[in-house]
Amino acid sequence: MNSDQRRGEKMSVLKKIFVGIVAVVIIAIIGAGWFVYSIATRSLPVYDGTLAIKNLKQDVMIYRDSYAIPHIVAENESDLYRAVGYTLAQDRLWQMDLLRRVTQGRLSEIFGEDLVDIDLLMRSLKIPDKSKKILSVSVPELIVALECFSDGVNQFIDSHLTKLPPEFTILGYKPEYWKPEYSINLIGYMAWDLTAPYGIETILHKIRKKVDSDKFIELLPDIASQKSIIFPEFKNDVSEFDLKSSLFANMGLLEKYGITAFNGSNNWVVSGEKSVTGKPIFANDMHLGLNAPGLWYQMHQTIEGKLNVTGVVLPGQPFVIAGHNDKIAWGMTNVVVDDMDFYLEKINPENPDQYEFMGEFKDFDIQMETIKIKGGKTVTKPNRFTHRGPVISKFKKLPDETITMKWLGSESSNELRTVYLLNKAGNWEEFKNAVKTFTAVSQNINYADVDGNIGLYCSAGVPIRKKGDGLSIVPGWTDEYDWEGIVPFEELPHSYNPASGYVSSANGKTAPNNYPYHISHWYALHYRIDRIRQMLEEKEKLSVQDFQNIQGDFKSKLAQDFLPVIIKELNKIDTMTDLEKASFNLLQQWDGAMDKKSAAAAIFESLYVDFVKNMVMDEIGEELYSEYSKIAYLHRYMVKNVIENNELKWCDNVSTPHTKENLTDIVYQSFKDSVAGLSKTLGSNADKWRWGSIHRLKLAHPLGSVKMIDKIFGFNYEPKEVSGSFHTVCPYSYKLSNPFVVNHGASHRHIFLPGDWDESLSVIPTGNCGIPSSDHYCDQTELYVNNEYHPDYFSMDKVVKAAEYELKMTSK
Repeated sequence: MNSDQRRGEKMSVLKKIFVGIVAVVIIAIIGAGWFVYSIATRSLPVYDGTLAIKNLKQDVMIYRDSYAIPHIVAENESDLYRAVGYTLAQDRLWQMDLLRRVTQGRLSEIFGEDLVDIDLLMRSLKIPDKSKKILSVSVPELIVALECFSDGVNQFIDSHLTKLPPEFTILGYKPEYWKPEYSINLIGYMAWDLTAPYGIETILHKIRKKVDSDKFIELLPDIASQKSIIFPEFKNDVSEFDLKSSLFANMGLLEKYGITAFNGSNNWVVSGEKSVTGKPIFANDMHLGLNAPGLWYQMHQTIEGKLNVTGVVLPGQPFVIAGHNDKIAWGMTNVVVDDMDFYLEKINPENPDQYEFMGEFKDFDIQMETIKIKGGKTVTKPNRFTHRGPVISKFKKLPDETITMKWLGSESSNELRTVYLLNKAGNWEEFKNAVKTFTAVSQNINYADVDGNIGLYCSAGVPIRKKGDGLSIVPGWTDEYDWEGIVPFEELPHSYNPASGYVSSANGKTAPNNYPYHISHWYALHYRIDRIRQMLEEKEKLSVQDFQNIQGDFKSKLAQDFLPVIIKELNKIDTMTDLEKASFNLLQQWDGAMDKKSAAAAIFESLYVDFVKNMVMDEIGEELYSEYSKIAYLHRYMVKNVIENNELKWCDNVSTPHTKENLTDIVYQSFKDSVAGLSKTLGSNADKWRWGSIHRLKLAHPLGSVKMIDKIFGFNYEPKEVSGSFHTVCPYSYKLSNPFVVNHGASHRHIFLPGDWDESLSVIPTGNCGIPSSDHYCDQTELYVNNEYHPDYFSMDKVVKAAEYELKMTSK
């Protein structure tokens, strides 16, 4: 064999090896792709055909429309709720498991050590303990409903252990069986999620330690009334406690996992006299965190002749939270009750496990919590409790620097009873009987019925305090600041068939000025409710289209109030650059509409953010300002005080001791900062700036923050430009700490027509299915951002006719 032949043979071998390697790589890539595809798609729900389910008494039919919204038709309650459990698990099992873990303080098991303090905090609330108590006193029918629901969930888990949603595979764990008390836990979590004082009052206390009383008051709502408040003062030896606890710092981590706190809402109803239909028209949109999947699940449940109810349910519990049956409609907004107090405790200097109360030392109830951490590690940490509630601060400097919390959510209530009875209520009296136990979540619940009646009830647990009004941290060693109970249900604010022909609420004050009880300092400002009522009163009679326009309205009453102040101050400036003059001209011509196409809206909102920062940060420092800017309502109170009082003491920049700045200086500096920022981001032509270019809705999944995982599985939904802001009726909101990323807003929109239920409309921000590879993961998002709706059919002939899928559940 000559050299050429040997060379050729060698090349042939190398070629074969190369081809073999390429083939292996291709096979590996195909295999990996197939593996990923399998993980992403194997849990896709089956919506058509026949499905055998154990323990059914009779067959159940499930009709789904083009948005995969299930209409479940059963012959009895046990079959209905078993089917509801299975159906919810099909679409939202991992979300259900996540929410359950939040309430139990078990996030560290799947996410790791960063969540240990969150777990410790959530365990201190004892939500599961309260749930078990509620379950023990619930009526048998409700207990059976929860047991059947749990059985449906667990049957799905059993049959899908090898076809679980991708989150379980990525995080490397499997779901536990569902229990009835878990469904009650979720209502407890909602009570915590909707409470106002937890973040507000502790941050205000830290600010109060940095500034004098006159400055402090200027940050609060209603300056005039605050000047009469006597704030409890402490001696130096017990005042320097640390509120910079990791329990507080880590609350922000909940947002990363799509679990947010303190929210708002809109609702209103007009009577037939103000409706073009001659019957009531009803609207509700609850404002919560916007994530993928969304918080609510749309569902219709029917037992012929016994139950017919539709609306939104919370994944993990079987009953409609907000919606309508064949007789009444109901919806909710947060009352924003100040239902939480904080107490400074004195510790026994000879025994740190004791605290003083009424001249005697009492033992802390110390509960050791063993927290499992992803990877197999465990940590054990104490939770300590007084007779009022948990210790929520860590020690600093002295052993007697301890703050405890009393929260209404730990008191006796039964919200699940409320929603169970609301699903079946047929008139105002039955509605009131249902909502009287809805005390821990505290909602303004609006009402309309097929007989033409409308109403609203502030169903809330409002503490009656011996002394004080909950604004400040108070001495814990005395009973002077204890509660004497809650306001009786009959004395809570309510309205039935008012002469105005409508009822409405938007987290503002619902009680008259002479109301004998203190409800809250932390109401939403009047801008949204004023705009809603303005539009309700502009026409003698309103239509469904008018209601759509109201829910989608983005004209800002705040901008209309603040803009004259801005223009007045900027008119005093004669040193503007050409770009600043062009920007100022746009503001002067603007009508206050936060349109995503508007340049002026972008300028105003950027100026607002810079204004708050320039007013506050020099006094309190960057670190505390970071906390302040994350609390939705606080900066709004300060700006309102500027609008009403012009010069505030905060206008002076304390970092320039030889110069005393005034409002003009702060407004112009903020204007300059905003123009410079927009120029850097959007270019130097102000006419081409657009609010939507920087203000975008981000529907993020808890696992979507890992870019590679998100790229593979498509957890996050592509950001969408949106109009509106936190101060408009259509509330596409952001935090000042992260402008202008929208992660909060209307978590659903409903427009109901009592008596003409098939004409009702609804939409949610995402879709009904929580599986990212599903066509129904975010199939309502385009409707949502365009202020459009889909039909919300209720009659069985319409439901069946509109069905895209039909699934028959039959007993094994």
